[in-house]
Amino acid sequence: MIILACDHRGYELKEKIKKFFNNESIITIDVGTYSKEGVDYPDYAKKGVAKVLEDPHNVGIFICGTGIGMSIAANRNPKIRAALCTSVKFAELARAHNDANVLVLPGSYMRASKAIRIIKVFLTTTFEGGRHYRRIKKI
Repeated sequence: MIILACDHRGYELKEKIKKFFNNESIITIDVGTYSKEGVDYPDYAKKGVAKVLEDPHNVGIFICGTGIGMSIAANRNPKIRAALCTSVKFAELARAHNDANVLVLPGSYMRASKAIRIIKVFLTTTFEGGRHYRRIKKI
């Protein structure tokens, strides 16, 4: 399942991403926020993390203004590997080398078309394992 979480600065991008998933008949769980009214990103990172951890196949897409706050907040949980990705290549490597289970996007600095390209790569890239698995075990 794909878990969506954002703060007020990520709301508009999250809504465009939701529309993309709906058009593709892909079911998501949206844990908020549900408007542009100011909220605190750690609250929504925490809600998103809880949902991601309900099933090992779940992945998260978390969005705040820069993506930095959501990344920091999500990575407080040792079972989360949240990666702030601003390019398709970063998304590919986050999955292939780091087995990231949360993609973080900068809602104030990224167009929906680019975000969707990044999401597609993030969701279709598999973890390579091997030396990368050894490194992840050390985290």
